[in-house]
Amino acid sequence: MAVTPGGTSALTVEAPPSQSEACTVEPSSVSAKQGQQGVGSEQGQSRGSGLQRANAGREDPSSFRVSLAAGPTSLLSQDQCGLVSAISLTLSLVALTDSRAKHLSFCTKLCYGIGGIPNQVASSATAFYLQLFLLDVAQIPAAQVSLVLFGGKVSGAAADPLAGFLINRSRSTGSGRLMPWVLGCTPFIALAYFFLWFLPPFTSLRGLWYMIFYCLFQALATFFQVPYTALTMLLTPSPRERDSATAYRMTMEMAGTLMGATIHGLIVSGAHGSHRCEEAALPRPDGVSPNAMHLYSIAAAMVALTYPVCIALLPLGVKEQPDSSAPASGQSLSFLAGLGLTVRHPPYLKLVVSFLFISAALQVEQSYLVLFCMHASRLHDHVQRLVLTILVSAVLSTPLWEWILHRFGKKISALGICVIVPFAVLLAATPTAPVAYVVAFASGVSIAVSMLLPWSMLPDVVDDFQLQHHHGPGLETIFYSSFVFFTKLSGAGALGISTLSLEFTGYKAGACEQAEEVVVTLKVLIGAVPTCMILAGLCILLVSPTPKVPHQDPSRRLSLRRRTSYSLG
Repeated sequence: MAVTPGGTSALTVEAPPSQSEACTVEPSSVSAKQGQQGVGSEQGQSRGSGLQRANAGREDPSSFRVSLAAGPTSLLSQDQCGLVSAISLTLSLVALTDSRAKHLSFCTKLCYGIGGIPNQVASSATAFYLQLFLLDVAQIPAAQVSLVLFGGKVSGAAADPLAGFLINRSRSTGSGRLMPWVLGCTPFIALAYFFLWFLPPFTSLRGLWYMIFYCLFQALATFFQVPYTALTMLLTPSPRERDSATAYRMTMEMAGTLMGATIHGLIVSGAHGSHRCEEAALPRPDGVSPNAMHLYSIAAAMVALTYPVCIALLPLGVKEQPDSSAPASGQSLSFLAGLGLTVRHPPYLKLVVSFLFISAALQVEQSYLVLFCMHASRLHDHVQRLVLTILVSAVLSTPLWEWILHRFGKKISALGICVIVPFAVLLAATPTAPVAYVVAFASGVSIAVSMLLPWSMLPDVVDDFQLQHHHGPGLETIFYSSFVFFTKLSGAGALGISTLSLEFTGYKAGACEQAEEVVVTLKVLIGAVPTCMILAGLCILLVSPTPKVPHQDPSRRLSLRRRTSYSLG
């Protein structure tokens, strides 16, 4: 039996007429295609007769072409040659079936992407409107609001490594190892989100109420997001199909970010219009507008419903495959030991410190833009449109920054974060509607580049670390999780301290007009604070040398950058 080089789309078996003829098998690139097959026999020339099976179709490198011909190399019986050809045909069909099994259908990718919508809808709504709700609707003192925001962010940060630890040690079930975590968290996170916007009948312990449910929401959102994003690795062993599924997820998450701000903002816009001060003049036992309470409850219910609706589609189209990957070779490190090594690596330390300032600055900017429009300017009726301008600008400018990043390099792209600086200062000095829209657009541009840049620079830092320390693969997980942990902590500290400053300047919860000191504080928080923090972060980032690393596999660089979620929360 001879397997000749040069793949064709036929499977040929020639049976020798006599025992003097031989079966020769030679390695080759072979091809066969599943489909219509024709079988024919023909009495041949003096060399023997043959049986030929032909397949029309394209070449497949995983299939076989087998021929049985007379020859002196090795002697096999006719039955043995038939057995070899049957085995070859079976292997070709198995290889073809395995190749098709790696392909993800459109339905699978779509259902997987839809699963990422709820967390982004909820994160977008809380990022822009939670602080305003706690101060002006729930009427909690600013000091308690600072504790609520700080405690929630810290709980989300602490849940990152804990979720990875527990999920890695969980056992596989009938529906997989990761899917039960996603499905199990869904009802609890929906309830936690709804009660986060619910106004309890008591007033003395409202701060504790919102602290509990915001911490629960942040922690459950992390326990939802970690297995959901890790599910990409168990959808298929094909890197190309994984990247395609990730692209679907990121697209749906961007859509969810826009949906969250739009749905929530449109519903609650009636609670923050210019007429709210007329309603506030009416006597009420607790000073809270029932209209505002009703609108926020409707908005919370609408967003909470996205969890069961979207996650119900996830197991219908997504089947978790068993993880058959072999353990990575190399030295295995615990999380704490790996963290101790990574934080002592100078390029990583500079990257983390720089983006601690930058990410905290942008979170302060987007959180206080709404409060600034409500209390330091006459822009009450523009709040919803300003928020949408920020998000649309961030989504539309992302492809542009991708191109700039690859065309001009990372340090040139980092300068794009400065786009917001002059306009933020101008808004603090001249709080008019045209300037506010320009600031909103510039803020979206800065948010887009600040989301792309760290996940583009982190692979270079990881490679530089591997070259110097020669540890086995797997440390990139520690780099990623610790970076997210420190970034969340910086946001918690920035929002907590800045909200506490409102308490010191005499912010009155629910008041239509605030003292001049509060107005000045909001102008500082919207202009001077983000400007100083962005410039400090860029100075640290730009003066640090760029790690010199060899050429890296683009799929690995892409997969590491895409581990993050497109989230504003």
